[in-house]
Amino acid sequence: MYRLRLLAVPLILLLGLSFLGCDSTKELVEFDFEDTIEIEGVDNPAKPQIKICVGSMITPEEGYAYYKRLLDYLGRKLDLEVNFVEKRTYAEVNALLKNGSIDVAFVCGGPYVIGHDEFGLNLLAAPVVDGKSVYYSYIIVAKDSRIEKFEELEDKTFAFMDPLSNTGKLIPSYMLHEIGRTPREFFKETLYTYSHDNSIKAVAHGIVEAAAVDSLIWEYKYKTGCEDTLQTRIIRVSEPYGIPPVVARPGMEEEMKTKIKDILLTMHDDDEGKEILGGMFIDRFADISDGSYDTIRDLRSALNDGASL
Repeated sequence: MYRLRLLAVPLILLLGLSFLGCDSTKELVEFDFEDTIEIEGVDNPAKPQIKICVGSMITPEEGYAYYKRLLDYLGRKLDLEVNFVEKRTYAEVNALLKNGSIDVAFVCGGPYVIGHDEFGLNLLAAPVVDGKSVYYSYIIVAKDSRIEKFEELEDKTFAFMDPLSNTGKLIPSYMLHEIGRTPREFFKETLYTYSHDNSIKAVAHGIVEAAAVDSLIWEYKYKTGCEDTLQTRIIRVSEPYGIPPVVARPGMEEEMKTKIKDILLTMHDDDEGKEILGGMFIDRFADISDGSYDTIRDLRSALNDGASL
């Protein structure tokens, strides 16, 4: 029913990579989590297909089995062959949505706002977690760190997640903006990890002293007993923001958007759908308005549309 294709995503902390605000690079530990995986479903090239993207940056490693099941569920309900595409960065995902190379994607609030405002990205639905469709940026440090407050991170090493990430870049940059600072001159060194899993690992293994991560992913990993997460602690929680939504490319047929949306909004009503959602720690999917993401727009505006990021 589906073709699962995980495009060579280097779930690796390529350390010595992407250090900002410093002239030197550092040789750091490399974590190789998984090679490319390709699983073939029913081989029926004549059957209509839909391409759905789930970025490695938004999915806990432990959650892939449930995303696979979710896409299988969608494929059967739609009677379509599903191509599951994974990309490493939000910029790649937005580019593919913009040119129509993928149809649907699970994205962060930040990339949604950019995609909606720049090329007409469409909202389909959003998860409800613990009764709410919001999430937070967690600033984390090692469990045994003496750092207690965000302001104590001055001249420390820090991991951002992705340049377009709301929780992993925009929010911590705004936290600095509020105290009249910028990431480049506040932190000793910074790097991009390109997944929240990697950011948690970077802190747990002492590669950086702190990081900004998605609360949903940190909580998922904490609840499932991930050792790396247990070796970190939270020193600051941001204000709530609109939760990462499911989106559709511009120009998708209204009938198809309605079908996908209806499946997502009702999947908690049947046993299989409820089990899949439970494994993802999602109560259900719900309607969400574009206005739920206006606070992200406010952050971008305050930071001169990203110029001070």
